[in-house]
Amino acid sequence: MDSKKDMIALVTGGAGGIGSETAMTLAREGARVIIADLYEKVEETAEILSRKSGGKITGLRVDVSDFDSCTKLRGEVEKVVGERRMDIIVNNAGITRDALLTKMDFATWDKVIRVDLYSAFNVTKNFVEWMIERKFGRIVSLSSISWKGNVGQVNYSSAKAGIVGFTGSLSRELARYGITVNAIAPGLIDTDILKSIPDKIMQGIIEKIPMRRLGKPEEVASLISFLTSRDTSYITGEVVSINGGFNF
Repeated sequence: MDSKKDMIALVTGGAGGIGSETAMTLAREGARVIIADLYEKVEETAEILSRKSGGKITGLRVDVSDFDSCTKLRGEVEKVVGERRMDIIVNNAGITRDALLTKMDFATWDKVIRVDLYSAFNVTKNFVEWMIERKFGRIVSLSSISWKGNVGQVNYSSAKAGIVGFTGSLSRELARYGITVNAIAPGLIDTDILKSIPDKIMQGIIEKIPMRRLGKPEEVASLISFLTSRDTSYITGEVVSINGGFNF
């Protein structure tokens, strides 16, 4: 796989979990990485990730569920980079607010849709013209094993199914410009999003995974690294699963 030297990468939700691992992986490969996150200490987190990776990572605070906030982010990125350039976009930001539909209020539905789906539009819309101008780009958005449906996740599953549609349509629009657009559908990955599940229930879930373990954030980051490589110029419009053989 080729180096990412001189590439500019934006990772949303980069202050933890898969986002942080992705930022460090891309930085180690030579990319100039910007993590965009609502976390109030995102700048300090970026400094820590920079030291761990030995690369250059900058943290910018943004609400990716809000279009105007992402437009402001574009201006901040231009100041950091010094030019209108974005080579890699990783739409990773996401949350869960699980509940059966009969017990789900509108705010719970709306929050997940905005963070997990609107964010991909908000961020990509604000930066894609820079990719088109340079006739190069790599866009990877995080879907989920749940995109086909899961009990208690009508909001999350809808958002992640939306990411699949977003990816398929956008890949066709941007292919002529040398820009690839792909999605990744992780299974159960060992991040904070699973911490609320009781140990006994989690053990039962793990026993249903053919590999008998949770995935690691760095394994997802490696897949993202592959799909954002210069060498993967003929892979676009795909949804790549990484789930240890497990499906709901």
